[in-house]
Amino acid sequence: MLIIGIAGGTGCGKTTVVNQILNELPEAEVGIISQDSYYKDTSHLSYEERVKINFDHPRSIDFELLVNHLKDLKGNKTIQQPVYSFVKHNRTGDVILTNPRKVMIVEGILILTNPELRSMFDIKIFVHADSDERLIRRLKRDITERGRDLNEVLTRYKTTLKPMHNQFIEPMKAYADIIIPNNNYNTVAIDIVKTIINDKL
Repeated sequence: MLIIGIAGGTGCGKTTVVNQILNELPEAEVGIISQDSYYKDTSHLSYEERVKINFDHPRSIDFELLVNHLKDLKGNKTIQQPVYSFVKHNRTGDVILTNPRKVMIVEGILILTNPELRSMFDIKIFVHADSDERLIRRLKRDITERGRDLNEVLTRYKTTLKPMHNQFIEPMKAYADIIIPNNNYNTVAIDIVKTIINDKL
């Protein structure tokens, strides 16, 4: 099994890169794990308390479960990937049955911050985008998909997202094998990734 880690700041275009890689490989050979599914269970907290959690800090992620799930997949076992709701700031209780595949893509803003998880990646990719571009994408997404208002998103960006990005995410470029500057048609970088994947498989 080949495990690819794809990191980068919020709104940097990780999903675009993931989809470009998916388009290059047979569907039955690729599986995806999203770091967002592994936010810690916060059922013991009230909604008001959950809203105040710093979701851009590594301690908000259940890395232990994520690492164990990857180990299970490598051992050819099916896992139950949690389902997370950004509206409720908590896991829903549902799961996604995820089967082992030849290639597993793990994507998320904080996946390179955990040394044990990082050591499991055969290829580490960091998607880079300009901070203004990331903010614009984050605004659009949070307002349309997650029911947030403009002030809430901007306040969170200033007080949490930006400082956390500078402290935890940007420094992770040092661990990346490939840094992809995000524009929608970075075909050279995707071709390189595709070549590495085919070579390793």
